[in-house]
Amino acid sequence: MIKAASAAHQDIRGDGALTLAREVLETEAAAVSALVERLDERFLQAVRLILATPGRVVVSGIGKSGHVGRKIASTMASTGTPSFFMHPAEASHGDLGMITKDDVLLALSYSGESEELLVILPLVKREGARLIAMTGNPESTLAREADVVLDTRVAKEACPLNLAPTASTTAALAMGDALAVALLDARGFGPADFARSHPGGSLGRRLLTHVRDVMRTDGDVPVVTDSASFSAAVIEMSRGRMGMTAVVDEAGRVVGVFTDGDLRRTLEKTADFRSARITDYMTRNPRTIGPEKLAAEAVQAMERHKVNQLLVVGADGRLEGALNMHDLFRAKVI
Repeated sequence: MIKAASAAHQDIRGDGALTLAREVLETEAAAVSALVERLDERFLQAVRLILATPGRVVVSGIGKSGHVGRKIASTMASTGTPSFFMHPAEASHGDLGMITKDDVLLALSYSGESEELLVILPLVKREGARLIAMTGNPESTLAREADVVLDTRVAKEACPLNLAPTASTTAALAMGDALAVALLDARGFGPADFARSHPGGSLGRRLLTHVRDVMRTDGDVPVVTDSASFSAAVIEMSRGRMGMTAVVDEAGRVVGVFTDGDLRRTLEKTADFRSARITDYMTRNPRTIGPEKLAAEAVQAMERHKVNQLLVVGADGRLEGALNMHDLFRAKVI
């Protein structure tokens, strides 16, 4: 046993494993590509059927098809199509009550003869729910009972023995994604809708967090008026610890910004600042952003313009706040 394991280990180091891995990927890619030519009116019927359904999409399958089904149900639920997974064996022991006449059952079985699914089909149809079959056997019992059949047959499995579900599960997964995305587009599901179903994690933060949620306001924003002296602006910039100070007019409208970079450039050119005014050295027409913008847009603006901070300005041109990269890091937007 030890010698056999050692020999196998040595083989893994060779080109054999890489060759086989490439063959697997090529086989599965070919299986997915074959679905493209096979898409027809039946796919459109499935989309229309789900769109017209007042209830939910109940996805079911056993074994590897069940694992794929769980992912399809999850993708649909997160992209605007209410959906959940129901284990077919559990359905025979009470979970069938999850299905109502307003629902659609999306049943996955490559053979189309999975006993656990076939047992519940008469009860599902008696309830009045519609049936979409995703199968590699369009002549199977499951296909015959279905209102719509999505053909996911493959020429061969990626397994060298042509036994383990590999290419067939990849094809089913891809078909499920195609169905979910087609439904997403038909429903007009957008980024804001996506954010509402993904409030946790970085996706939710990027899509739900606005500039007003992370910007500094009031006394936390370094600001001087356009009548301020150069030295007063430097002191304010140091106090604010943002690497800049905003410059506003008497009405609070932004007229410029004075940054660390402006200070360095000024020191290289000038030695006497006793009578200098900040308006002589500030950057006019600074980069700004509105408080209603997404924080992710602020990140994009900073990266695009190669700046580390932005002034937040309202529609009337008045200063409302400021933010820098550190604020966005703390908010976990980036």
